[in-house]
Amino acid sequence: MPAKGLVTLRSAHDVATTVERLTKELESRGITVFAHIDHAEGAADVGLKLRPTALVIFGNPAAGTPLMQAAQTAGIDLPLKALIWQGADGAAHLTYNDPAWIADRHALGSEVKQTVSALTAVLAALAVRATSA
Repeated sequence: MPAKGLVTLRSAHDVATTVERLTKELESRGITVFAHIDHAEGAADVGLKLRPTALVIFGNPAAGTPLMQAAQTAGIDLPLKALIWQGADGAAHLTYNDPAWIADRHALGSEVKQTVSALTAVLAALAVRATSA
């Protein structure tokens, strides 16, 4: 059963390639990549095993600030992020928070409906570009 508020796509690529494709797509759209965290590397550093798992944190203040203006608590979910991970079956996946879920979680009003819709469309497009063949 999928976790509430998460959107997950299966990737046609491995984790590293999916991360690279996502990062390139973000940069080509002028979206800032703030950080790339390799969770598997962190696990290995403390002697633990974890299938390939990477978190890419990204955003654009022009898109995120209106959400925080409506409810500053939205800042806990911003900047946006995508988790690229390898499942037990060996397939790579890309998961992100649904902007509508973020809006609902923080009780954002109708004044940010257009921003939420735009974020939803952009994230869907980014995810498809990063995961498609």
